[in-house]
Amino acid sequence: MLAATNVCAHSASNGFVTLTVSDASVDGSLELAIRDGELAVGLDADTDGRVTWGELRAQQRAIENYVRDRLIIGAGHAPCHLSFAPLQVNERVDGSYLWLPLTAACSATPRQLNIDYRLLDDVDPSHRGLLVLTAVGATQTAVLGGAAGTQSFSFIRPDPWRTLRQFLRTGVWHIWSGIDHLLFLFSLLLPAVLLRREGRWEAVPLARPALLNVVKVVTAFTLAHSITLTLAALDVVRLPSRLTESVIAASIIVAALNNVFPRITDRWRIAFAFGLLHGFGFASVLAEMGLPPGARSVALVAFNLGVEFGQLAVVVAIMPLAFAVRRTTFYCRGVMPWGSTLIACLALVWLFQRALG
Repeated sequence: MLAATNVCAHSASNGFVTLTVSDASVDGSLELAIRDGELAVGLDADTDGRVTWGELRAQQRAIENYVRDRLIIGAGHAPCHLSFAPLQVNERVDGSYLWLPLTAACSATPRQLNIDYRLLDDVDPSHRGLLVLTAVGATQTAVLGGAAGTQSFSFIRPDPWRTLRQFLRTGVWHIWSGIDHLLFLFSLLLPAVLLRREGRWEAVPLARPALLNVVKVVTAFTLAHSITLTLAALDVVRLPSRLTESVIAASIIVAALNNVFPRITDRWRIAFAFGLLHGFGFASVLAEMGLPPGARSVALVAFNLGVEFGQLAVVVAIMPLAFAVRRTTFYCRGVMPWGSTLIACLALVWLFQRALG
């Protein structure tokens, strides 16, 4: 660790693709975070750490060529020709996005559209494209990129399960890759196999009380973040991204320090109270997609189920091991106090980073 060099990272990367099919023309737009545009083609010409409007417009041709090579839209076996309108900028919750209106001219009216999305594959394999496709009066959604490869969308008999499958998978990946959400959950579950007596942690004698503790925490967390995920994704309640992410970091500190200096014995209360804020974090992707009501509902349910399945998989993998070693000094005097302290220190760094932007 002492020999490690500095690394840089940013939040999960998503592009937004909106397409509408009309006769032989496919009109729409691509939105890509300016930070991702910098990774892709190098927008910051003077390397001063800021991308100006002039620098952005100067790179329009480079951006068009980059997109044309990595976003392939085809009707049947024939590719459609991409053309672009002048570049614009759109503000989203997580920052500024370059907005590139596009038109894909096909040789005939497509009955099926094939989309191969490979933007940022070489520099950010986690990047995904969130698609909203409207054709023949129906709307389909999908997650493009990654291992999915080229995806086909039929307009005659659209696959009703595509949205469910893909957003279910996206929800699982979101919780598995969300280290802050997982550390919050870990902090609450570490004491589940222990009892606090006379200022010391002791192992629970039986599996039943440990299981009951786990069920209470997981149920409270699930219920809370499901409520706010739904409200945020449906645009009923919106909170600033910086506030949400900062409070999520603060919630980890509270949960972890409560293991070192126990004040709240009913940890499900912490899970529910801060789970409400974590739900806004989960909704950051869905709320930005601008889905129509029908597709949004399916995506919301599938995404939330994916989060729950991913969360349950982590709990099932970790808690039996914690129960097996609960009587050891390593767990009671090592993992509990020092592991919790380490989690709190890491979350404190996140808090300063997020609060200060």
